[in-house]
Amino acid sequence: MPHRMINPDGLIPPVGFSHVVVAEAGTTVWLGGQTGHRPDETIDDGLVDQFAQACRNVAVALEAAGARPEHLVSMTIYTTDPAGYRANLAPLGTAYRAVFGRHFPAMALFGVTELFDPRSVVELVCVAVIPES
Repeated sequence: MPHRMINPDGLIPPVGFSHVVVAEAGTTVWLGGQTGHRPDETIDDGLVDQFAQACRNVAVALEAAGARPEHLVSMTIYTTDPAGYRANLAPLGTAYRAVFGRHFPAMALFGVTELFDPRSVVELVCVAVIPES
């Protein structure tokens, strides 16, 4: 893993995220918000399906920049359904790990009233750092 994940004892135990990420020196990649849209602009209705597609979209964007999933240092999750997110942690975790494995960057989740496309229920905004070495 190119970046150092830190989870201090004085904080709650992290599940599916890291409290602190110290990025190696390198090229920073800022990804625009990725939703559950497929390339043909269609989108599923469910939170889990949209999240899974959004994760795949992040991976495509990372690859286009020459980055890999393990280069992620931060992920911000915006959802119009935070209660649904909490209720679906297991399938959301499965969808996440299918794309990113057990690499857990610093993360935050925000409940919002609406996303740009009203059909979207989740959007991922990420930062990656491609190490110099």
